[in-house]
Amino acid sequence: MKYMDLNCDMGESFGAYTFGADEQLLEHITSANIACGSHAGEPNVMDRTVQLAKQYHVAVGAHPGFPDIAGFGRRMIEFSPDEIYRLVVYQVGALQAFCKIHNVRMQHVKPHGALYNVAGHDRDTADAIARAVYDLDDSLILYGLAGGELLDAGRAVGLRVASEVFVDRTYQPDGSLTPRKHANAMIDDLDIAVAQVERMVNEGVVKAINGELVAIEADTVCIHGDGPHAVSFAGKLSHALKAAHINVKSFL
Repeated sequence: MKYMDLNCDMGESFGAYTFGADEQLLEHITSANIACGSHAGEPNVMDRTVQLAKQYHVAVGAHPGFPDIAGFGRRMIEFSPDEIYRLVVYQVGALQAFCKIHNVRMQHVKPHGALYNVAGHDRDTADAIARAVYDLDDSLILYGLAGGELLDAGRAVGLRVASEVFVDRTYQPDGSLTPRKHANAMIDDLDIAVAQVERMVNEGVVKAINGELVAIEADTVCIHGDGPHAVSFAGKLSHALKAAHINVKSFL
């Protein structure tokens, strides 16, 4: 039987601002990527989200990003590899603390937004992230874009890695995600999104925006928790994968 992890970015509320239907999403996913207070999130939200994930038996991962709340971590900020290393250590370590007090084993680390995108093609950035994760806990799984540099960097330092694909994003012919500034970057049709993931899992390919079929490896599927149809996406995708005899489960 094939296996597939279903992950979602969450814990991205802060202060008086609430984003995402986290508790509803936790009913359908198997792994949660929890914001660590830089692009979004804050201590109260981190604490609550770890507790919720434990309640719903969902694996916990850290979701570090650039310190850019105003831009939600989606704007590029120039950092040296050493600075990126410390940025990741700082954020992942913060979530590790909340996992410890709630007796939750952290499963993985997945960079967020611009940091994730840069790590997909820039080896120095990817190496810095991989080293930070390894130095904190070499049992953690490093999530990265399918076919990207972050996966290679993780393997190089001895980490277990997970090749990530996206249910609600379109792809370029080189296997990269279509930039969000493009009109066709997001997939809003539930049926099209589910069909894309089923094809990735069963055939190992994805149709790029130009119609070309691109080889892709899928270990974990991401749903964006701040999307307008996130809960519907999660429920329908989980049901469709199970109907296709794909066991939806975390890596723990």
